[in-house]
Amino acid sequence: MQTTKLEGYVYLIAFALCIPAANWMLGHLGTVCPPNGPCLIPVAPGIMAPSGVLMIGLALVLRDLVQRRLGALWAIGAILAGAALSALLAPPALVLASGVAFLLSELADFAVYTPLQRRRLVLAVVASGLVGLVIDSLLFLQLAFGSLDYLSGQIIGKSWVILLSIPVIWWLRSWDQRRGVQAA
Repeated sequence: MQTTKLEGYVYLIAFALCIPAANWMLGHLGTVCPPNGPCLIPVAPGIMAPSGVLMIGLALVLRDLVQRRLGALWAIGAILAGAALSALLAPPALVLASGVAFLLSELADFAVYTPLQRRRLVLAVVASGLVGLVIDSLLFLQLAFGSLDYLSGQIIGKSWVILLSIPVIWWLRSWDQRRGVQAA
């Protein structure tokens, strides 16, 4: 049982690290970094997205894993701390957008994941992640830029991360079953 708590703390730290990484990437990492705009990366042929989408997609998955290992109260605490951290670390022009989008998308993820996770872990992670990424994308783009120009790229970029997490989540669920570990 201690191993699962330790895993939970590792997921919690990784979740927290996604936030500054996403904010840093927006201003420093991309194939294109236009002036007064976010750095962009290709997420599909002809579709670009702000580079932070990769870390936000990962944060949605990691939040689910925090809840699985440490419980719902830890997950809520991580969401609140993450929203504060997101607002603190975001470039000044993006503070409101970053904090609000993070808070509401993670709460939506929590609301979808919680009832599904005990019976259908992979479905819970995918469904909650998809709901969270749409909310995050809509809110962030509208609040930050007053435009939904990068909406398709945001959704595709975050979806890639969630889809790539499916084999890992499936493996974790199988590993838990072999060890007789129950979700928190």
